[in-house]
Amino acid sequence: MDFRFGEEQLAIRDLAREILEREASIERVKAAEATEHWLDQALWKTLAEANLLGVAIDEAHGGMGFGFVELCVLLEELGRQVAPVPALETLVLGALPLAGFGSEAQRARWLPRVAAGDAVLTAALVDAESSDAAAPATRARRDGDAWVLDGAKRVVPWAARADAVLVLAATPEGVAGFLVDPRASGVELAAHVTSSGQPLYDLTLAGVRVADEARLAPSDGAKLGPWLEERALVALAALQTGVSARAIEITSDYTREREQFGVPIGTFQAVQHRAADAFIDLQALRWTSLRAAWRLAEGLPSAREARVAKFWAAEAGSRIANATIHLHGGLGSDVDYPIARYFLWSKALELSLGGASRQLARLGRDLARTGPHAQEHA
Repeated sequence: MDFRFGEEQLAIRDLAREILEREASIERVKAAEATEHWLDQALWKTLAEANLLGVAIDEAHGGMGFGFVELCVLLEELGRQVAPVPALETLVLGALPLAGFGSEAQRARWLPRVAAGDAVLTAALVDAESSDAAAPATRARRDGDAWVLDGAKRVVPWAARADAVLVLAATPEGVAGFLVDPRASGVELAAHVTSSGQPLYDLTLAGVRVADEARLAPSDGAKLGPWLEERALVALAALQTGVSARAIEITSDYTREREQFGVPIGTFQAVQHRAADAFIDLQALRWTSLRAAWRLAEGLPSAREARVAKFWAAEAGSRIANATIHLHGGLGSDVDYPIARYFLWSKALELSLGGASRQLARLGRDLARTGPHAQEHA
């Protein structure tokens, strides 16, 4: 395992950073946050024109043909600029399962549109009545040549703006994924008010009819939920890495410039210790997320690594967010100052798909069941 980025990964990072530093200014971010869907449409199209939205989509469908590590490189850069675009939702929760579990017709319909920036996708991973991604409480039954879905999902990101929502449901044949139009008859969306502004919705399905052509993984459905959850956890950690890294940079600049008693506050030992702790946390977050991303890209068992990465995204991300706000003193409470936005994003990412305690609980149950055995190629 070599954590050094190759030339292609560095090129993706540098291209994304160049575009985002130019396009995702604080003014642009504020303007997008004030819109109905919290989306910078111009930035989304610019990312598509650079083919960054197709980084993990195969060339046959208009993408670059890279893998999950490269996608995480892009997500980290998006986190650095707290860019209001549905990249994690569309590229990880939507395009990846389509590529891995969708039919050729589904891939041909959706993947070129994703790469071109013409489609927004998301997934409903949190079932209202089940915490097991492999056993959703939402039900789907056949009705002629279609399926009828009933159930409830929680905190679905970008649902009102999405062209399709991937819904996992239990069928008489096993678990399957269904691409649901959020504007279809029987779908009800209830918006959440969030501190970060990110659009989240509860999604209720009451007799929603879905064509059989919209079903994913008819024979592999039991794998789909855990497969997608692992990638979602690591993608959240990649975003958090970018958010935390940039928050530390902003804070470092501030402590070098802000003077008290005639000297920069960065010369005070207590400030230095707090900054050093944040840097150590960032390294733990970065390397655990990269290790998990690498294992997923290599097709290795990664359930534990994904939860370790998400634990650090929650635990270290929270400590970094608190430290960077604290080190700004009274300025940290100014919601119009950039560091406040990083704090709010960090807290949202901390809790998405479960905070540190949930990841520890899941890891503990797994260890109690199977023991701390070594995994191959560890």
